[in-house]
Amino acid sequence: MELIQHEIEKSIEVLKKGGLILYPTDTIWGIGCDAANQRAVDKIYKLKQRIEGKSLLILVDSLEMVRNYVNDVDERILDLVSGYNRPLTVIYPNARNVARGVAAKDKSIGIRVVKDDFCKALIGKFKKAIVSTSANFSGEPAPVFFNQISEGIKNGVDYIVNLYHDRVNEMKPSRIIRVKDHGDFEVVRS
Repeated sequence: MELIQHEIEKSIEVLKKGGLILYPTDTIWGIGCDAANQRAVDKIYKLKQRIEGKSLLILVDSLEMVRNYVNDVDERILDLVSGYNRPLTVIYPNARNVARGVAAKDKSIGIRVVKDDFCKALIGKFKKAIVSTSANFSGEPAPVFFNQISEGIKNGVDYIVNLYHDRVNEMKPSRIIRVKDHGDFEVVRS
């Protein structure tokens, strides 16, 4: 537990300075930053060689935190999220309080409420959403475990979380749903 606390503190120190972290998420290894810090978001686009206009996912620690980043959250969607066991990313309309490039051009935003203990504790202590994008260059396969992450990505971040480097994460990428009108939704990826 002491190691986890140390890694949380180091990660927060980097996030507050606008840096990038390489960290284990509830799905795969991700590159993260403060979702509201424009300079940090720009660094992710540059590192990943990502096409501008392709949005980024954010992670939050609770359903309450979702409300900080979207307007008019339908309670039925929040009920669905709270009852879902597997990682679930929800694309909500009308993003707010994020840097340019996090939300899509249509102002929609992908948000996942994490269940992973490390991520939940990190975000809870940081008190803000963290960007999560796969730890790979755009167009390359997403790494399932730490040793698959390229040296270019490792060298391009400001801090690498020193946890779970030996763990093979058997989680698949999250299921993705898009919120439509009146609390309806469509499945984007199952």
